[in-house]
Amino acid sequence: MKSLIQAVVIAAALAAPVASFAQAAQPLTRAQVRAELVQLEKAGYHPGDGDNATYPAQIQAAEAKVAAQNAATGVGGVASGSSDASRPAVSKADWDAMYNRP
Repeated sequence: MKSLIQAVVIAAALAAPVASFAQAAQPLTRAQVRAELVQLEKAGYHPGDGDNATYPAQIQAAEAKVAAQNAATGVGGVASGSSDASRPAVSKADWDAMYNRP
């Protein structure tokens, strides 16, 4: 009985970080999912047409089109600036001296 309790305690200790990590991101709302589906449908993906043979290629192509459109319109993406601005750049001579040894 004591080994069973120890096993349960160990399993709970190992599962706790996984559960807390999984909840770190905010879930999508129904409206967000619907908006993404509409974007994919406009990009050429049609989920209800019954063509399961080309499913991976169709969804990937539509996602690539949507990503390109979002990048072109400035929706999402990376904010300008640098998080490592105070660090000086390494010159080519210094890089060569450190990594290109004969």
